[in-house]
Amino acid sequence: MTLKKYNKTNFHKHTFCEFMEVDISSIPSIEWHYISKSGSGYYFTDEGVYRISNHWGRAANCRWRLISSSNSKINNSQIRTGFAKWTDFYPNNETENFFYVEVNFDTSEVNFQHKNNPKYDEKAVLRNASETAKVIRQIKEILESDAWAKHLDVEDLEVLRKEIIWKLITTNTSLQTIKKDLY
Repeated sequence: MTLKKYNKTNFHKHTFCEFMEVDISSIPSIEWHYISKSGSGYYFTDEGVYRISNHWGRAANCRWRLISSSNSKINNSQIRTGFAKWTDFYPNNETENFFYVEVNFDTSEVNFQHKNNPKYDEKAVLRNASETAKVIRQIKEILESDAWAKHLDVEDLEVLRKEIIWKLITTNTSLQTIKKDLY
């Protein structure tokens, strides 16, 4: 399978990408090549694109995440700058099974990733965008609440929590069925 090549003419059309945050002061004076209607600036290089924006996540028909080395939460009121290589862009649409869910149990963070990500180990089930969002909501409920376990006699709730989440990530078994098997 050949991967589509992205560049300054097509990176903004139905793509998923993780931009790495950069300090704007570390970039020599930039004259932005393009400013979008929403005010985001783009500067193109042979290697990739810089984006300065106050909105990350969903951008038109794209899903663009900003990865920050700082601990401050990415919110859509601060202007932040990110850089992505052209090879970091992957196709995105609502219907194809492009996405998988990953969980960091240490921080209780749940996120989705693209199947073309080099870290994908093929253990997680691939889903379309809406199915992925549903599984993420269910996993957050399991992580953030104990209400789902109130009728269970469990010695170690954390072990059970991880087991349920692992099943949600690696199988197509519904949360209802997973819970039913516990009772």
